[in-house]
Amino acid sequence: MADIPEWQARGQWFDVCRCDVPCPCSWAQAPDDNYCEGVLIWHVEDGRYGDVALDGLNVVGLGTFEGNPWEGTHTNPKLGVLLDERADEGQRGALQMIFGGQAGGWPGRFNEIFGAEMVGLEFAPIEVEIADDLSSWRAEVPGRVRAAANVLSGPTSDGKAPRIENLPGAETGPGQVATWGKATADEVDALGFTWRHESKSSKHITFDWSGPDAA
Repeated sequence: MADIPEWQARGQWFDVCRCDVPCPCSWAQAPDDNYCEGVLIWHVEDGRYGDVALDGLNVVGLGTFEGNPWEGTHTNPKLGVLLDERADEGQRGALQMIFGGQAGGWPGRFNEIFGAEMVGLEFAPIEVEIADDLSSWRAEVPGRVRAAANVLSGPTSDGKAPRIENLPGAETGPGQVATWGKATADEVDALGFTWRHESKSSKHITFDWSGPDAA
């Protein structure tokens, strides 16, 4: 890590997946039917990799696996990544170092846990919208990926979003706040992945990372 500059990234993450609500992965359990396929979206609100600003950039991950990665019993993990095409050369390199795990911090640990085979990486236009009150969130890579959800509600929610801290299986790391939703779109045709699901699980979780790891 000697050649890795100090970096930090703070923002919002959400996913849509094929599981029923709520996704068992959040509780460090195996996914429904022991199989997962889903879209993961990171929106960097503010970040810096050395002198390179990362504010406002987006990343989309497309992944599948079988079993329970939180217990290390999963198999066939595959991951494809779409990075924000608005990023300049320095930002592209920084995003690849952070989200590829080479820069340490929580993304490095996350990559160790999942150990996915990288099946493709491309730069693409990524649209992300997250309501200030977290009533909805959506992302789109035109013609390739659509992921959207509304916050989960019910007769006893009293208009308040269902939230929890310290999930046993939080994709963005320890100590973050999760908000539950229900997917309104989950359509993928990119990087060799193809699926379409309706009315399945979604969750929004904050992230706050820094690196590199202490020696």
